[in-house]
Amino acid sequence: MNDHALDGYEISTDPARLDADLVHYWLATDAYWAVDRPRELHDRAVAGSLNFGLYVSGSGRQAGYARVVTDHATFAWLCDVYICRDDRGRGLGTALIEAIADHLTPCGLSRLTLATKDAHGVYEKVGFRTLVSPEQWMTLGLIDPGPVDI
Repeated sequence: MNDHALDGYEISTDPARLDADLVHYWLATDAYWAVDRPRELHDRAVAGSLNFGLYVSGSGRQAGYARVVTDHATFAWLCDVYICRDDRGRGLGTALIEAIADHLTPCGLSRLTLATKDAHGVYEKVGFRTLVSPEQWMTLGLIDPGPVDI
């Protein structure tokens, strides 16, 4: 893990530490994939996920968030990765993703997947790559807005 990037920050999976109001605000107002996400939907997503908070050491102020939907055995989906605008540019997103991968490694998962429109470089630093055989993957979009233009 990139411990240098985490100087002055810490990561926790303790749900009691999450600032639910702040995380919802970040995602619903500043994350292209979740803009206008209703609070009730957000709360259900958080309740059904493994949540990671990034905090400023000492003050405890939340500086980032990510969640993982997983069975802890075969598969995981990384989503809702967000770093507070005031804390960006310090490698914290990469450090958070590395910590998540390290946390999940003992589970022996076959894969950890994600979708991104614009942060490929961040995830590639941790070892993510595009799908080798995308033709093998399918999706059922029950509420599918279709592809997002860049």
